[in-house]
Amino acid sequence: MSASPAPRAACSARKLATMFLVLLKIGALTFGGGWSVIAQMEQEFVKKRGYLSQEKLLDIITVGRSLPGIMIINIGVLFGHHVGGVLGGVLAAFAIAIPSIVTLCVVALFYGSVKDNAYVQKMLVGVRASVVPIVIGAALKLREGALVDKTAIVIAAIGFALCLSGRINNLLLVLAAGVAGLIIQGRRATR
Repeated sequence: MSASPAPRAACSARKLATMFLVLLKIGALTFGGGWSVIAQMEQEFVKKRGYLSQEKLLDIITVGRSLPGIMIINIGVLFGHHVGGVLGGVLAAFAIAIPSIVTLCVVALFYGSVKDNAYVQKMLVGVRASVVPIVIGAALKLREGALVDKTAIVIAAIGFALCLSGRINNLLLVLAAGVAGLIIQGRRATR
């Protein structure tokens, strides 16, 4: 009888180790910021490993974007917590942050001597351009779980217009959209 908890714990430890190593790899090899990381997380943890559904990832992204702080760390902590509780959240935060911290320290050492280098500037033009399709691709994949009815589409369209106008803070936009969804869906439920 005492043997059954051990395999479960070992499996959980294996899953946590896999999550940590995959997030470490994603953090080290993904350029373009949080949305690029999210696209890789979807590929690795939704499609490849089945750690969570597309809908659950979208829920985690929504909450993570709504919280103060670094979006991808928030999302990583929530994802890690989903996979392995508090320890999973802590491991995910470290796995995502470590590559950036190390890279920034190395870049800081050499930045002064290479910032005006023509080759470095040309390379950065290409890297910046490659980020656009990655972010758009992630957004297009996530829309499937988010735009589930006409209400969601209208809220998204209004939010997109407000976001492009630059006249509203992203946090206020998310909160307003959440309240609008709550009111509209609440009215439908009472009918």
